[in-house]
Amino acid sequence: MRSLGVLLFAATVAVPQAFAQAPDDSTKKPAQATVQKVRNPLNDLLDEAQAAMDKNDYAAAVPLLEKFIVEKPDVAYVHFQLAYAYTALSRPADALPEYEKCVALDPKMAEAQVNLGILQLSRDPKSAIAPLQKAVELLPSQSRPRFLLGLAQERTGDLSAAATFFESAVRLDPKDANSQLELGRVYLKLHRPADAEPRFRAAAELDPKSPDALQGVALSLDEEKKPEAVEAYRAYLAVRPQDTAAHSRLVHLLMEQGQNDAAAAEMAKQTTGNSPTLDELKLRADLEVAQKDYSAAIATLTQPIALAPNDAQLHGGLGRTYLQTRDFPSAEKELKHALQLDRNNITYWKDLSSTYYLAGNYSATLAALDVIAKAETPNAGAWFIRALCYDKLGDVQAALDAYRKFLELDDNKNPDQVWQANQRIHVLEKTVAKKK
Repeated sequence: MRSLGVLLFAATVAVPQAFAQAPDDSTKKPAQATVQKVRNPLNDLLDEAQAAMDKNDYAAAVPLLEKFIVEKPDVAYVHFQLAYAYTALSRPADALPEYEKCVALDPKMAEAQVNLGILQLSRDPKSAIAPLQKAVELLPSQSRPRFLLGLAQERTGDLSAAATFFESAVRLDPKDANSQLELGRVYLKLHRPADAEPRFRAAAELDPKSPDALQGVALSLDEEKKPEAVEAYRAYLAVRPQDTAAHSRLVHLLMEQGQNDAAAAEMAKQTTGNSPTLDELKLRADLEVAQKDYSAAIATLTQPIALAPNDAQLHGGLGRTYLQTRDFPSAEKELKHALQLDRNNITYWKDLSSTYYLAGNYSATLAALDVIAKAETPNAGAWFIRALCYDKLGDVQAALDAYRKFLELDDNKNPDQVWQANQRIHVLEKTVAKKK
C-alpha cells in the first residue's frame, strides 16, 4: 500500500467566515477617510499554519493549529488540517482523533471521511468501513472512495462486498490500474479465474511492465487450466525473475504438458551454480520423476534431505520414488519417516498401503486402509484392494463382502476388475457352501 501521505486528500474547505477580518465602522465614513483594519489573531494563526503547510513544514504548523483549537475547539476545518499535519509527520495515533472530531463536527466533509478511512485501513479495517461508506455517498462520481472501501471489505474478509465496490470503481474509472488489479485478486480469491483474467489483462494494458498485472494473468490462466499459462508465466518472470515459486510452477506446467526438455531448459536458466538451493533440488527431482529417471531422482532427493532432514514432503517423495523402483523396504522406511513428521497426511498413508500390498504384507495393508477410511469414505478401488487382502489372508466372508461392495460402487467402470471380482465371488461362495 502506498504511504498515507500520498493517499490523503488535502483540504479544500474554505476558512470559516466567522474568523474573517471584521469590517471596520470607518467604512461608513466618507471615501477619503483612511480605513483602519482590526487584526484577528485567530486568522493570523491559520494564515501562519497554512503558510507552513504550503512549505511542507508540518512541524511548524502543528503548534499553531493546536493553539487555535484551544481557543475554538469546534471548527472542523482546523481539526482536519491538524490531522493532516500529524499524518505527514508519521503520527497516525495523533491524527486519528482529530479526523474523528472533524467528521463529528462536519459529517459532510468528504476529505475527512476518506482520510479517516485510510488511517483505519492498516490499523482496524472494520472501523474504516463506516467513514469510507460515507465518503462514497458524498463523492458519488469518484472511484477512489469505492476502491478504498473495497480494500476495507477485502481485509475484513467480506470478499463479495469487496468485489462489488471494486467493480463500481472500475466502472467509474476503467483506467485505474489499481482498481483493476484488486478486482482481479478478489475474483481469484472467490475462485472466479475467468472473471479475474480480463481484469488483470486490463491492468497489463495500462502498464505493460506491471509485475502484479502479469502475475495475475498467469495465475488466472493457470487456475483456468489453459495452456497459455506457460507463456504468461514467462512474461511475468521476464519482469520479476526472482520469483522462485512462479519459476517452479512454470517448470511443473511444462512437465504436465509433457514438455520435459523445455522444462529442463527452463530449469537450467535458473540454476544458481555449484551449490543448488533446496528448491532447485526439489525441482530437479520432480523433473527426473517426470522423465521416469527414478534412480537419478533418488540420488537427487538425498541431497535436500541432508539439508532439511525434518521435511516430511521430501521423505514422502523419496518413499514414493522408491516405490516406483519396487524397493519396498526403502519405500516403507521413508514413508514411515514422513508420517512421523506429518501423521495425518493421507497421501503418505496411501503410498504406504500400496507399499505394503505390493510387498505382500496384507495385514499391514488393511491396517493402513483402516486409517485412510477414517479420513475419507473408501471408493471402489479401496474395496477391491481390501477384497484382495482378505482373500489372500483366507478371510472368506470378509473377502466376499468386500468384493460385493466393490461391484456395488464400481458400476462396471473397470471391466477387468469386475470380471475378477465376479470370478472370486463364485469361488468363495462355493467355499462357504462346502463349509456348511
